Amino acid sequence: MIGLVTDSSSQIPEALIERFDVRVVPLVVNVDGQEFHEGVDLDADDFWLRFADGHTPVVKTSQPSPGAFLDVYRGLESEGCTEIVSVHIGEEHSGTINSARLAAEMVEVPVHMVDSGTASFGVSCCVWEAGEAMAAGAAASTAARRALDMAPRIGTAFIIQALDFARSGGRFDPELPPGAEGVVVLAGHGSDLDVVATASTVDDLCDRMVEYFLADGGAIRAGVCLADPATIAFTEGLEERLRRAEVEVELVRYRVGPSIAAHTGPGTAGGFWYTV
Repeated sequence: MIGLVTDSSSQIPEALIERFDVRVVPLVVNVDGQEFHEGVDLDADDFWLRFADGHTPVVKTSQPSPGAFLDVYRGLESEGCTEIVSVHIGEEHSGTINSARLAAEMVEVPVHMVDSGTASFGVSCCVWEAGEAMAAGAAASTAARRALDMAPRIGTAFIIQALDFARSGGRFDPELPPGAEGVVVLAGHGSDLDVVATASTVDDLCDRMVEYFLADGGAIRAGVCLADPATIAFTEGLEERLRRAEVEVELVRYRVGPSIAAHTGPGTAGGFWYTV
């Protein structure tokens, strides 16, 4: 019996949690001086309500404690797990995996640690691949290797509309092309992202993002995000286009919660995918 663990910055949706029995360790989020645990006492809907009436909250995130991971690992151990695969946000983005490593030293069962090298639903892509491997009967070490090998293969295409908010978060500062008008589309694989297009309508932006989802021409697994409620037109537009694609698309929807929204702000739309 193998346990599968990730952290809440993966933005993993309930569909994948239930499918692979994933345990999720919450990141700590501070909003306007009040501390929460992502997905426990602050979900995406509650978080986005804090942007109401023109208010822009001050949002900070911090990694889970080793104790939070230890509780999950020991829980899996008590359920009879003989090995654990633990997949997390890349070390270059967060110290989360360091807390996981410390906790892993305190349990008897082997913990196969995976630095995904990515963030947001890109981490969930790695979890997805590990879960599929385990469901097919793979050993824990093989599932972990499959997850580890995913990072360069994971594609992303998304827009950031609150550029000043994103720049203040320190993660995104896209260089706009000369004369750019409208919203920018960023796309790439792994952490190598470029501004690839600008557009001014929802339909045009969805068309441009989906071009990148389907560029490899093969079957994909994909996650499309829903951030604040105002972005639902993008979410539904992307999903509609992907469902009518000529290639097979296994599709889930995930929410952009506080640990990622702290760096992207409202108006974010897009998603991640990988070729099957």
